[in-house]
Amino acid sequence: MSSNVSSPEITHAPEHASGTGRIWKTFWVLSVLTVIELGLGYLLYYQHGKWGYGPVISTKLVIAILTLLKAYYIVSIFMHLGDEIRNMIMTIIVPLLLFVWFIAAFLWDGDSWRSLRNTDAHSRVPQTEQHQSHPVEKDAKP
Repeated sequence: MSSNVSSPEITHAPEHASGTGRIWKTFWVLSVLTVIELGLGYLLYYQHGKWGYGPVISTKLVIAILTLLKAYYIVSIFMHLGDEIRNMIMTIIVPLLLFVWFIAAFLWDGDSWRSLRNTDAHSRVPQTEQHQSHPVEKDAKP
């Protein structure tokens, strides 16, 4: 006794969109950004000690910016934040920026505190750590 009435437990797979262009675009954008970051990282590694302070900091800044771009792209595409309204985006972005600002402020304050502690608030010259080496006694007998 079979019936043609469909049971609620029988489900069918949803039809996927045939256009995979957005997926491939995301793949290529993230791949290119990653390859550029790795190339700059290897460049820094192989130029270690040959470059001055300015080029090293500039290269690290470019790597940080590329990393932030990748993070934005990932959040925009995979978490669908790019499709949301402006207020929803600001609800997520503003606390994130405040969190980053807190980290920077705490690092800056910690460095300032370390520097002031090292000089008694600039009332004496900075102290450097001196490691005292103890001579090793040879043929020490108890």
